[in-house]
Amino acid sequence: MIKFGPSGNCESFYAEGNLHTEQAPAFLKKRGLDCFEYSFGRGVKMTETKAISIGEAFAAEGLEISAHAPYFINFANPDDEMAAKSYNYVLDTARILKLMGGKRVVFHPSTQGKMEREAAVALTVERLKILRDYIYLNDLQDMTFCPETMGKLAQIGTVEEITRFCKVDEIYVPCVDFGHINAREQGSLKTVADYKDRLSYMIAELGKERMKHFHVHFSKIMYSAKGEIKHLTFADEVYGPEFAPLAQALKELELEPYVVSESDGTQAEDASEMKRIYFENAEKL
Repeated sequence: MIKFGPSGNCESFYAEGNLHTEQAPAFLKKRGLDCFEYSFGRGVKMTETKAISIGEAFAAEGLEISAHAPYFINFANPDDEMAAKSYNYVLDTARILKLMGGKRVVFHPSTQGKMEREAAVALTVERLKILRDYIYLNDLQDMTFCPETMGKLAQIGTVEEITRFCKVDEIYVPCVDFGHINAREQGSLKTVADYKDRLSYMIAELGKERMKHFHVHFSKIMYSAKGEIKHLTFADEVYGPEFAPLAQALKELELEPYVVSESDGTQAEDASEMKRIYFENAEKL
């Protein structure tokens, strides 16, 4: 089944007096949500004891948990020593997430830097092959690793690039951030056909089975000529994208992803709104 939830704890979570992520599952279940994404954006600094504690709390409420690896990852860094750190960021995230009972690790693949774009993409592919080998060596192949579509033009992560990365091995499944796509493509996602175009391409390249339960990030995002500037909330009426056309596209393509709201401070509320839109939309189809 399709799942909806937030990335991190929203403002209302803390406003209600909650302090710890162990309290998030009950908070989310009360709102009819199904999943949660923990961010290790600034580094994997959690103890094993804390990870197990969080995992037990989510298991008790029957909610799934995923994790976002540190933002420092860059598999196109020409320095092999720096690339080695990127491998460890992903592997450390996976180890801690496994203790939490989760299976999905999301990561930003790379940045172009001063390289020609194709050279940066090709180097990322080779590094993802090495990461794949480390994943198998560490017996983490039962997990799913999700390279993410990115919102800034200088970042590696178009729909086509992420699809290419996922062809390296079946352990890789796309994280499609539709806000990022919309930002880097200057407001390209407006209709059901716009969403189906991107998703149909990925299905054709990777197969329906791999895409059936792919990973989704969704939020409205302010952008400039260089792409993403900042995340917004569903209350914004200037920037997109809108979720309703995506909900219809998912239903028509028979896809049931793990949908994570990355709205700025209203993640749980906007995740609930996406779930409402999806099932209201589904009843009409």
